[in-house]
Amino acid sequence: MKGGTFRNTQWDPTLLSSQIVSMQFCVYFTLGLLVFVANKLSGDNYSLDHLFEYHEIHIYDMGGRLVICAFVLNAFIASLTLWCIVRRAKLCLDFSCTFHVLHLLICWWYNRSFPANASWWLLNVITGTIMCIGGEFLCLQTEMKEIPVGYAALNQKSDV
Repeated sequence: MKGGTFRNTQWDPTLLSSQIVSMQFCVYFTLGLLVFVANKLSGDNYSLDHLFEYHEIHIYDMGGRLVICAFVLNAFIASLTLWCIVRRAKLCLDFSCTFHVLHLLICWWYNRSFPANASWWLLNVITGTIMCIGGEFLCLQTEMKEIPVGYAALNQKSDV
């Protein structure tokens, strides 16, 4: 760490890897719950196809629209997850892109073909944007809190 910097900037692969794994787990867990609820509401059978099959992203019936709503709602929850796990506005874009690139690779493997559905791509761009901007907003709110300075600050606790 250089002198005069505010935060430790050393590369910590263990921390980075654990944050990536934690993000993947939390976001897929909440997405799975939301898609489960969407399937129950629409009367569809629950399967992994609704998470990874890009043909399931459509607006032709109630089930497809509810799956899209689940993905969008999950993007807002993922913003909270970024705020809880990453806690740095500067890293939100990196973690959002990492999640969506890994999701692309998983979908590619699951379908045994590259996603060619325009609605799948549009949905992932929208959810990635929501996740990134929402996470940055929440992290900036925390980063911009005043840091107490002076004699009064010595006598009180700060949650910075």
